[in-house]
Formats: sequence, structure tokens, C-alpha cells
Amino acid sequence: MSVISDAPAVAAAQPSALAQRLYRAIWRWHFFAGLLAVPFMISLAVTGGLYLFNDEIDASLFRYRNYVTVGGAELPPSAIVEKAVAAVPGGTLSSYRTPAGADRSARVTVSTGAGKVLVFVDPYDGAVLDTVGAKEEFNQVVEDLHSLDYFGTAWERIIEVVAGFAVVLVLTGIYLWWPRSQTGGVVSVRGTPARRVFWRDLHAVTGIFASVLILFLAFSGLLWTGFWGSKVNGYLTANGMGYPAELWDRVPHSMLVTSDVLPKTAWLMENAPVPASTPPGEGQVALPPIGLDNAVTIANAAGMLPGYDLSPSAGETGVYTAAIYPADLQYERTLHIDQYTGERLVDTAYADYPATGKLIEWGINVHKGQEWGLFNQLLMLATCLVVIAMSLSAVVMWWKRRPKGRIGVPPGPRGGRIYLGLWAIAAIFGVLFPLTGLTILAMILLDQFVIRLVPPLRRLFS
Repeated sequence: MSVISDAPAVAAAQPSALAQRLYRAIWRWHFFAGLLAVPFMISLAVTGGLYLFNDEIDASLFRYRNYVTVGGAELPPSAIVEKAVAAVPGGTLSSYRTPAGADRSARVTVSTGAGKVLVFVDPYDGAVLDTVGAKEEFNQVVEDLHSLDYFGTAWERIIEVVAGFAVVLVLTGIYLWWPRSQTGGVVSVRGTPARRVFWRDLHAVTGIFASVLILFLAFSGLLWTGFWGSKVNGYLTANGMGYPAELWDRVPHSMLVTSDVLPKTAWLMENAPVPASTPPGEGQVALPPIGLDNAVTIANAAGMLPGYDLSPSAGETGVYTAAIYPADLQYERTLHIDQYTGERLVDTAYADYPATGKLIEWGINVHKGQEWGLFNQLLMLATCLVVIAMSLSAVVMWWKRRPKGRIGVPPGPRGGRIYLGLWAIAAIFGVLFPLTGLTILAMILLDQFVIRLVPPLRRLFS
């Protein structure tokens, strides 16, 4: 809920000595957590707020490559792909996105030695509207900055730690905000911007009203993390709460998972195995592969929502995989097609997910601002703005409170029993959120055995 908090107004009744020590301990660790999280919280809020409107950005800033003039008959997918591959010398087809409407372009992802390239093609005349590196496309850059994947996979672990700290900040922030007989700073903001109390109240009051939404964003965001998210995904799958594994029981599997063959997948489906086509056996007449055009025809006939991605078959046992994950969850679908017979080997829709899987996909949809249209976008945007306001107000009130030339960490309590409680909290978070728990543990060790025992550091942080 909050970052780098300041103490609330003095309560009318003096708390007990134990309550005072507990308050000081929580305030100190709320400060430490905020000190670490503030820059990342602002980054997450800014990039997340932008990504909420990725469709609107595509329809305005990049309209020239996403929209076309409706013409006569569309070209066959294979002809569109041929135009796209010819625009990227040395490239090969990675995936094909069908036009999402009569006035939309087709998008072909082409693989090259230097990475993947997106090619936008007019489906009526085959004109190449634009080419851009897959990692350089605007909304992809925003998404990669949001997850810190832009700086490499190792940085993603920081986001997991920060998401865990967001939970810590909410819980400790609620404790610090909790009314203790004071009349101001609970639901109202006192003073003027010239006074520190104004920034303290702004921080606390906005935080308490947005706390549930911030917790929701933290937990749903953790699902995408490389460690915690993958562990949760694996646990759900192993216990029948993930993708509907029974649909794969009757078909042979390849060594690939869905995320290996598609540019984007649903969270629940990313580790679902890709089935294998069955090539002709010895003595059997070899059937020619159905080809891209027939694969698109089969997917269309199956009722796939326009705008789906289709990956080509690779090798003798490869399959065509079509998938779409739109704002309307009822149309979320993944379809695998045998490259020889055209049989739909596995056809999985949102309706097939178990209850837990549906709930998680719904939560992710809300996180991305896709569930209730504009209202959902504005609700999440408001939460992002609150996070920014809380972070900036935290910095301002810290700056007004800190002693000159020092960091001004809230003083720690005396007495070992309080720190036993901190160790217990670290242990709990170590179980629930391992990377966050390890970070808390490192911070406790730094605070107790380095800062506390080294006089220059003790003075700097005091």
C-alpha cells in the first residue's frame, strides 16, 4: 500500500512500551522496503499504465501499418507470407497472424539470424506496410520494460522481489495507517504542501483506498515471474488445476510446449505440451502436408476468432498451432492441427479450463485492463497513478524529515524480542515468496550486523 512512510499523528492515548517498539520496528522496515521498491514501483506504474492502452496506441500512432483500405478478395495466407518473407532477406516464417477484421493488416513474424522481425502486410494487394524488429515494436518495448526483460532475464527476478515487497508495503502500511485515536490523516489530508504532514496524509489516505487493488496487481503480476510464477503454474498443472491435461491423453506429444511455438500464449497454456503429427508408417502412402492455406481454412471453420496467430509445422511430426487470447475470455482458444490429415488433435478453449485456471486467467485479464472495457482500463490506470503519487509523496516527506547529510532511517526499537518477530516474518515470506524472503533476510543481516556495528554507516543511516 505504501512506500517510505512517515509516522502518523501522535495518538491521544499513549501506547504501551511493547506497542511502541513494534510500531518503530514496522515503520523502520516499511521504510527499508520502500527505499528499495520506490524506483521500480514508479517504473511498473508508468509502463503498466501505457500498456493498458496498447490497442488504442496501435490504432492511433501505428494506424498506418495496422489498418488498411478494404478491397476485393483477400490474398491466400501463403501469398501474404511469401510477400513478407521476401521483404526480409534470409528470413523464414515463424508465425502468421490473420487480419483481425476486414480493415486490418495481416502480421507475419519472420525469423532471421539476428532475431525475429514483424512484417505488416495489406491482405488485399500484398503491399508491405512496415517491418520492425519484434523486440523493437513499441508495445513490446513497453511490456519488456514493465517486466525488466528489456535488460535481460536476470533482471526479471528484481520484479519478483518488488512484487513481494509491494505486499509487504501494503500490510505494514495498513498497520502504520491504522487509527490510534487520532482524528486527522485517516480519511482526510491535513495541512498544505509546504508541511510534511500533508505529504504523510496524502501518502496514507490514497494508499488505504487503493490497498486492495495494489495487492491484486502484485499477486496477479507475480504469476508472470520466472521463479514464483513458474512454480505456481507447475503446481497447478500437477494437481489438475492448470490446463486440462486430459485433452492430451489420446494424442502423441512432442518435446515442445506451447510457448516454444507461439509468439504469445495464455499463462495457463504456456507449459502445455504440443502434440505431434503422425507421419505415414512403413508401407503406407505418404500424404502431402496440408499447407498453410488449408491450416488457416481449418482454423477458420473451427470458429477461431479473427486475429489469431498460427505457427507452421516444423519437421515430420510438427503441427500447425493456432491460438488467440483476446479481451473476451470466451474466445480464448488454442488449437493444434495434424499437418497431414488436418485433424484437430487438441482444441482447448477457456470453457475447458478448470475453475482455478478460469479464475487465474480472469485475474490476468483484469490486470491487463481487458475484462470490462474502458472501465477496467481506467480503474487500473487510476491505481497506477495512485502508486506514482504515493511513491513521490513518500520521497517528498522523507526529504523533508531526513537530517542534513544523512539518510534518516527511522530508529530501530530496543529489545531482541521484536527482532525475533522480524525473523519470523522473513521466514514466512521465505516460504510464500522465496526471493522476497531472501531479500528481507539479507536486509535484516545488513541492518543488524553491518549498519548497526559500523559507526560511519550507523551515522549515515540514522
